[in-house]
Amino acid sequence: MTSSETFSNWPPASVEAVLDTADGIAVLTYSPLDVQQIISSVGDDRAGATAVFLGTTRNSFKGKVVTRLDYQAYSKLAIKTMAGILHMAQEQFSRNAHQPQNAASSLIKSVVYHRLGTVPVGEPSIVIAVSSPHRKEAFLACEYILEEVKLKAQIWKREFYEGEKEEEAEWKSNA
Repeated sequence: MTSSETFSNWPPASVEAVLDTADGIAVLTYSPLDVQQIISSVGDDRAGATAVFLGTTRNSFKGKVVTRLDYQAYSKLAIKTMAGILHMAQEQFSRNAHQPQNAASSLIKSVVYHRLGTVPVGEPSIVIAVSSPHRKEAFLACEYILEEVKLKAQIWKREFYEGEKEEEAEWKSNA
């Protein structure tokens, strides 16, 4: 068996994954993101606020016309990283929830969905939704989750520009 045959038998690293924990749900998928379903998934009668972030493929970057983005991930690790970020958000924005006067200051549900593969212009590549009794915690947690996923999750993007050859497109960290 040649080395190329050995490598072709290895499972791909960029695969769909879901990790549902007590702190929220992390998803990596090749499917288009159903924004309304994702928002509905954090709905709860205890929630007075739902904060949502949609990251979409824009049509330009630094004066160049973007035609699409491709995303890859080391899914086995990225999904655990994303779930860990949801856990940290729960801890950080619910830290005073054990005190009676702040009993309602916790996050209720949090989710982060990230696309893999090709994401055309105008389509979302990441959707984060957070529900909480109050808006402040929901907004802060949503931003925290976004920034941490961009900084820490093992996800890379490749931006394709109009007029450039596909082989010229470079993989970049998601940050």
